[in-house]
Amino acid sequence: MVFMGAPADRASTDAPSLDRHASRQHDAWLVARFEIFHNPRCGKSRQTLARLTAAGITPVIVEYLVEPPSPQRLQALLRLLGFDDPRQLMRTKEPVYAALGLARVSDPQQLLAAMVANPILIERPIVIKDGKRAVLGRPPENVDGLL
Repeated sequence: MVFMGAPADRASTDAPSLDRHASRQHDAWLVARFEIFHNPRCGKSRQTLARLTAAGITPVIVEYLVEPPSPQRLQALLRLLGFDDPRQLMRTKEPVYAALGLARVSDPQQLLAAMVANPILIERPIVIKDGKRAVLGRPPENVDGLL
């Protein structure tokens, strides 16, 4: 293994420090990365975040109401969640859902655009592990499958 900035002909007396460095790097690779699409005003979202924290996890918090995800990011989340229809990730009881007439919309791209423009429509919380697996934290115990 070659480290940037480390001479290839490092003296054997330096090997232990290099091994410690490699060990620290290796351990960092083993730490899972968690993200939570979080609404701090939502009780289920707060409960899910508390559940992660109690498990010793400090997730990256994505306040999606402040910075909505792109349509591409929403499509990726749908895939990770195993959802076929964007409505599976929508809060269909929100007043804006009815106001926009989204029940009559059949185009998935239009539904995604509506979620980007109105992020309150995005169901929460969504917890993602290592960008490879995701669950909807409803109920909060769903997150246990990622721990």
